[in-house]
Amino acid sequence: MAGNSGKTIRFPREAKPERGAGAPAPIEVADLTVTYHRKPVLRDINLLIKEGGLTAVIGPNGAGKSTLLKAIMGIIPLASGEVRVFGEPIDRSRGLVGYVPQRGSVDWDFPTNALDVVLMGRYGKLGLFQRPRARDRETALACLEKVGMAPYAGRQISQLSGGQQQRVFLARALAQEAEVYLMDEPLAGVDAATERAVIEILKDLQARGKTVVCVHHDLQTVTSYFDQVVLLNLRLVASGPTESAFTPSNLRATYGGGLTLLSDVLETLERSGS
Repeated sequence: MAGNSGKTIRFPREAKPERGAGAPAPIEVADLTVTYHRKPVLRDINLLIKEGGLTAVIGPNGAGKSTLLKAIMGIIPLASGEVRVFGEPIDRSRGLVGYVPQRGSVDWDFPTNALDVVLMGRYGKLGLFQRPRARDRETALACLEKVGMAPYAGRQISQLSGGQQQRVFLARALAQEAEVYLMDEPLAGVDAATERAVIEILKDLQARGKTVVCVHHDLQTVTSYFDQVVLLNLRLVASGPTESAFTPSNLRATYGGGLTLLSDVLETLERSGS
């Protein structure tokens, strides 16, 4: 696989992956095809995600963005190809990956409070049938504090606003103490204050050497929020540093007939000479 040193790394769930030149990338996708009811929704995807990058996955509705994250997580089956996380299949490296699903896919009427939701992020650190320890509770509370939700620890999740719910799910991912974070539209439908808070947390994760991949829908903020970008429309159109991959030609190839929605973005990029 491209970018792989050929060295197989095996590590226990809580071990840190190998770093430095020649180490496997955080995420490597090779010849990936995913089908729903025999219809391809992702085709022949080859992708390498840079370590320590803050990456946006963009594309039109139905482009397969959420499917890509689910395929990396092993949530859905692959028709062909493979995914490796730090050189290992996901079933051997799941403890290194934190996942934030789309808010709309969660049953927010489930009877649980914010603290219990965040504690769920600690289960991968616990042994079979082991209950959360005092340290796990302290970690969960610290993660709620990090996202500004500590005062709501005992609040039922159904009683939280959309932005507050999103913060709680981000805290759950932080509680996993992962190396890679996959987030499916973490900024969708949130207020401006929550958006600023989420971006600050993502940039802090990046500063600590973590790798963050976000499905993102607001093209106007791609260049200011992300240093890497993946442009997807069933197939991979382009990927790489935002300054070189987020270009008018790649956006046209990705969005096709949706160009009227892109006029402001394209005009800005063309003025800047991208």
